[in-house]
Amino acid sequence: MAAAGGTVGLVFVSHSTKIADGLVDLARQMAPRTRMIPAGGTDDGGIGTSFEKVLSGIEQADAGDGVVLLCDLGSAILTAETALDFLDDAVRARVRIVDAPLVEGGVAAAVAAEIGGDLESVVRAARSAAEGVPAAPVDPASPPLVTRTVTLVNKDGLHARPAADFVKLASTFTARVTVNGKDASSLLAVMSLGLIRGMTAEISSSDENGAEAVAALGDLLESGFGEE
Repeated sequence: MAAAGGTVGLVFVSHSTKIADGLVDLARQMAPRTRMIPAGGTDDGGIGTSFEKVLSGIEQADAGDGVVLLCDLGSAILTAETALDFLDDAVRARVRIVDAPLVEGGVAAAVAAEIGGDLESVVRAARSAAEGVPAAPVDPASPPLVTRTVTLVNKDGLHARPAADFVKLASTFTARVTVNGKDASSLLAVMSLGLIRGMTAEISSSDENGAEAVAALGDLLESGFGEE
């Protein structure tokens, strides 16, 4: 895994300048260090897509470790594919266009990049938005060795920013951890739980070295993420 800090870049291709800019603003709340470039609207600010904006976005987002493009509609994908044809072979080899929901996939990809995921890890995170959020696999022969139940105390519970902080922390441990049966290292899985203030989160691990991870994640939830 690459060093944390978002070395894989993202380009959000939308027919609307406001949508692309807004998605960067949203994702920036959870991935402040990741390179994210909006490529929305036509060159004159109208509704549509711009080959020049997409090509420029790839150049700006590329730090050498790859770029992931997400698009809102089919014609945006065509524009992105055209832009790829004009890239040098070396650059094109590290650019991926991902067919996934723009907002959910963009946010998931941004968090994956933020925690240091390589190009394929960021692609998988983006695709997870299209594949749904399955429960974390449970091996009946390996029941949880450690479990901790925490009541959420912050006003809005595990909304976007706290959920991202939770996932980032979970991803620093080698032990597999679940929260209410979902993968604690998946942003979309955690947010799908809809955990709000007063609800309980059961953090568990079946790994022999999972106690430290469960304790740290439980402490983070109990801290209220520094919110009032």
